[in-house]
Amino acid sequence: MSHSQSANPAALRKPPLRRFADAAEPWFYSAPVLLLIIAVMLVPLLLGLSYAFRDIQLLNPFSGAFVGLKHFKALAQDDAFYRALRNTLWWTGASVFLQFAFGLVLALLLDKPFPGRGLAQALVFLPWAVPTFLAGLNWAWLFNPVIGPLPHWMAALGILSAPDNILADPHLAMWGPIIANVWWGIPFFAITLLAALQAIPRDLYEAAAIDGASPFQRFMSITLPFLAPTIAITILLRTVWIANFADLIIVMTNGGPADRTQIVASYIFTQAFRRLDFGYASAIALVLLALLLAYSMLIVVIRQRMIEKD
Repeated sequence: MSHSQSANPAALRKPPLRRFADAAEPWFYSAPVLLLIIAVMLVPLLLGLSYAFRDIQLLNPFSGAFVGLKHFKALAQDDAFYRALRNTLWWTGASVFLQFAFGLVLALLLDKPFPGRGLAQALVFLPWAVPTFLAGLNWAWLFNPVIGPLPHWMAALGILSAPDNILADPHLAMWGPIIANVWWGIPFFAITLLAALQAIPRDLYEAAAIDGASPFQRFMSITLPFLAPTIAITILLRTVWIANFADLIIVMTNGGPADRTQIVASYIFTQAFRRLDFGYASAIALVLLALLLAYSMLIVVIRQRMIEKD
């Protein structure tokens, strides 16, 4: 009888309370972190999403009523929003492209052994450690024609016809924050791509060199394919970050002149903290969130198809 009971799987089954305790144990260990994430991220996100459908004006004690899609209807007719959206595409595309290009070149240079390479890598990472507010102030000073050197240098090189402040020129103003953003963001690409480069087996380069492959052919056939996953992830992350990154623009130009440097993120800041219309600002933020989620899903799908094709 005892042998039949030991052979019976039902006799070996744990009590329900013990099975529940075993299944819930990992959740108990991770509960503090989950509660912190919910309190810090999920609750503010849901609260902000609810603001998009309510009339939230900080100085209006009678605000707070549910208005449905009123903010989104106003947003569909807001020319300033569409101008900010176009500026966001230009700001994000130029910043990511230049950061990636310079970061890749810098990573390739730092991948070669030379005396003082460790110090050079530390100095490359230095701009990333500078607070963005301070970086914006420094670059605004550099572009100031009265106290800054850059307008005079660019005029001497023929880039500018006169040492004027490009931050006050509607046709050139966006280049000021872009240059500052490129300087600040190059270390992210340089350090990340350098780590990926150092993970590539050196035997592959030696075999390709023995076969007569040129440096360009080795870069295209070995380096680039190995870097492709890292490039996809870094570009995706930087695109999302830069599209949400309004610090430099607010410090350097405040969206001017004539809204030529106003991006969606800075437009949200303007609506929320200058006009104190948190409902309308939340509606804009929700649209930006949807656009960035769509972009992220598109990049993930493209990367997955590339992996499947390989």
